[in-house]
Amino acid sequence: MPSRQQSLALVTGLSGAGKSTALRALEDLGCYCVDNLPAALLPEFAQQIKSNPERYSRVALGVDARSPGHDLEEIPVWLDALTQAGLKCQLMFLTADANAIIKRFSETRRRHPLTSDLHSLPQAIEREQQLLHGLRRKADWVIDTSDINIHQLKRQVWKCVGTENETMTIVLESFAFKRGVPQDVDFVFDARVLPNPHWEEGLRELTGLELPVRTWLEQDSAVDAMVTDILAFLKTWLPEFQRSQRSYVTVGIGCTGGRHRSVYLVDRLARGLGNVFGHLLIHHRELQA
Repeated sequence: MPSRQQSLALVTGLSGAGKSTALRALEDLGCYCVDNLPAALLPEFAQQIKSNPERYSRVALGVDARSPGHDLEEIPVWLDALTQAGLKCQLMFLTADANAIIKRFSETRRRHPLTSDLHSLPQAIEREQQLLHGLRRKADWVIDTSDINIHQLKRQVWKCVGTENETMTIVLESFAFKRGVPQDVDFVFDARVLPNPHWEEGLRELTGLELPVRTWLEQDSAVDAMVTDILAFLKTWLPEFQRSQRSYVTVGIGCTGGRHRSVYLVDRLARGLGNVFGHLLIHHRELQA
């Protein structure tokens, strides 16, 4: 069986647009991630990647505008050379409008890397846009994060990278119906018919990942019946999605508050599915809000 081609995803873009979140999403997909790598070190690091294909089968690197301008301009040339050398390279660019970035820096009280006594935040953003303009034009994916949250950004990254992979990515997501159904789910299952630990003293502040909640739920036969039925459905239809070359499927499990029943079911389903049908990711929306 031929060995899998090594891949490198370079993540860059505007400060405050979500590069670190994108890298964490790539780490979820099994990438070896390095953030804030100086652009000048890219060729040397690429040689390390090539010399150890088992450890560095999939790599994601974060590069920002703090690298000197001439080094940033060389990135597309370096990526082309690496591609010719047999490394599969893609460039992901994260952007957002200036108002969104200013708001994020104001809320976090972080300092923009290009601000100084002579340059205000709006000026720094404009300067960064100029420095990275060439990389944006060369990008394989441009993701605008102006109007999305970190969870939506993660899913966009998974979808982008999933289209480049041989295996299907399956996301199991728990959520609260009271906060709305996630917009991009393919299947939704409703766990509100199951007994609710929220009304049990001592369980309300726990989650479906904790043993007391799990033990309490498993006392009711309806819980096992729902797990069995959903697993049977997914095991029947996920292979059909694979055969149709689908690269990304999201399965949503909802309950009232998104902390007990849906979280428990996602965990049970993940153990029941494993990675047989593709790369499996778990997302508990309300626990990570």
